[in-house]
Amino acid sequence: MIGTIIRNTGSWYTVRTDDGQLFECKVKGTFRLRGIRSTNPVAVGDVVTIVPGADGQTALIEDIEDRRNYIIRKASNLSKQSHIIAANVDMAALVATIAHPETSTTFIDRFLASAEAYRVPVLIVFNKTDLYKEAERKQLDDVLTLYRNIGYTCLACSAENGDGISELRTALQGKTTLLSGNSGVGKSTLLNLLVPDADAKTAEISVVHDVGMHTTTFSQMFFLPEGGTLIDTPGIKGFGTFDMEREEVSHYFREIFSTSDGCRFGNCTHTHEPGCAVLQAVAEGRIAESRYTSYLSMLEDKDEDKYR
Repeated sequence: MIGTIIRNTGSWYTVRTDDGQLFECKVKGTFRLRGIRSTNPVAVGDVVTIVPGADGQTALIEDIEDRRNYIIRKASNLSKQSHIIAANVDMAALVATIAHPETSTTFIDRFLASAEAYRVPVLIVFNKTDLYKEAERKQLDDVLTLYRNIGYTCLACSAENGDGISELRTALQGKTTLLSGNSGVGKSTLLNLLVPDADAKTAEISVVHDVGMHTTTFSQMFFLPEGGTLIDTPGIKGFGTFDMEREEVSHYFREIFSTSDGCRFGNCTHTHEPGCAVLQAVAEGRIAESRYTSYLSMLEDKDEDKYR
């Protein structure tokens, strides 16, 4: 039987077959031995072949169809392994906040670069606009201008008062979308608005550290009333890129890649070379310093703490 993984608890996978049946599944033992360098050999969104058990409720996953794409990050506890966040998505919605807590542009840029690498379009959703004071609203305007000028679609919204939610619903309609972001940015509150029967847990922000606390502990696919699906994932603190060669990193920063055509040397690293068009663009303000800093941090991706 063929089905789609709609929930991953770490030990069990819920598979929904094409005719709507649900099976609680384990991965067949030999399936793990295929050289998959991942903490999770299958992920929510994967299309798999299952063999139902005698009880009619459980099954074994024995094969996985080729993925059209996926989002992957470095595993948080095993640096030489990856963690597949979701597979076969039309879009990733990265939920970010200017404050309460603050999402760093480095985190945003790392997410965007990984999405570029795996051919996943990104919608950046800036949440909690109802909490922003004047200085934070100015910062929001600046960040929106930055990413829109690069070519990314951005929305500003408030899950609390409903601002921008109708635009978000329209953007998600008919698509399979990964919902991701740091803990505390309001993903669960947004999910509850978009999927009324999701019943996702929410938590207060830590007053002391102004950071979010994990409420989602596993990945799950939800069905939108307007059509389409949302894959909700646990909040992540850092986004370590995986299997990216140094010379490839600039390809995943759109404005750096397009500007690099003007570099004197074809193998320019955009760090020190004479005649580097990228360095000139940074100096002239045509490439944002925050983006260039993110690029440099990914060139020397050694210390996981620096992108948290």
